[in-house]
Amino acid sequence: IMLFVSFVLLFVCLGRTAAAEQDSRCYELRIYYCAEGKLDPLLARFREHSCALLEKHGFTNLGYWVPLDNPDNKLVYIISSPDCDANKNSWKEFIADPEWTKVAQETEANGKLVTKVDSIFLKATDFSPAIAPSGEQPQSRCFELRTYTAAPGKLDALLARFRDHTLALFTKHGMTHIGYWTRTDEGSNQLIYVLAHQSKEAAAESWKKFRADPDWIDAKKASEVNGSLTDKVESVFMTSLDFSPIK
Repeated sequence: IMLFVSFVLLFVCLGRTAAAEQDSRCYELRIYYCAEGKLDPLLARFREHSCALLEKHGFTNLGYWVPLDNPDNKLVYIISSPDCDANKNSWKEFIADPEWTKVAQETEANGKLVTKVDSIFLKATDFSPAIAPSGEQPQSRCFELRTYTAAPGKLDALLARFRDHTLALFTKHGMTHIGYWTRTDEGSNQLIYVLAHQSKEAAAESWKKFRADPDWIDAKKASEVNGSLTDKVESVFMTSLDFSPIK
């Protein structure tokens, strides 16, 4: 087992180096809260108009998801730009585009589709795999958006544990890495990442094996001699949309 984990760690480290050298992009995680009954029209607008307009103005569409349990009618998506200035300029051009103005007016003739938007700016960690469209998959996958709020002063230690141990153990237990990010806002102490699983049931089995793994137990114990590295862990299971580049 240790030989397997060592091999996976070497593979992850090699991939991490390449990704870190290439990926200085500005990522934006956006969460839309839809008005009652408006989620389907919003998804239609993205499918038929918004995604193309985002690309037109320099954004790269990456992943579009809705939570499996979705009482708040959320759309979750991630886009990227070459840098933060490019992101700002792209949004400015997007909003001023006459085509977008027309689409917004037509689709909101009976009221706004979105009641609230959360926008979180991110940068890829040095251990994240290359974040790119996945293309068609042999079967639909279940995605998991996880947000870790580090204990005060513990974000670097948390990232080190992911870099040195956690990623290899995720791979060992059948989880697929999509992307790992930290927030760019000053003073933030969150790690945000997305995993893919064959199903929600497969995710539960993978997490069960991961938490029982002696290598994880040892890594967790060694890294937490001075207290837990996290104050809060949030998990949202999601399904990708038909127009999502990451499927």
